[in-house]
Amino acid sequence: MSVKDRLHHLVDALPESEVPTAERILDALRATSDPVAWALDNAPLDDEPDDDDFDGGLTEAREEMRTGKGIPHEEVKRMLGLD
Repeated sequence: MSVKDRLHHLVDALPESEVPTAERILDALRATSDPVAWALDNAPLDDEPDDDDFDGGLTEAREEMRTGKGIPHEEVKRMLGLD
């Protein structure tokens, strides 16, 4: 009997009340077996300040769009002869 067959047998033999616990344990094992997925799941939120020195003008561009000073996508396409 393979290891996976043995695990299937153990799961089948569990009392119904223990199935949710077994699922959580197996899910945790699966999640931690991939270090990249684990790192992404546990990465801290990006809380860096969003300013022009840091974001290359993104803050300014957002402000221009908010105040109606931005150029619509269709107009830029026309200006570049892409329309």
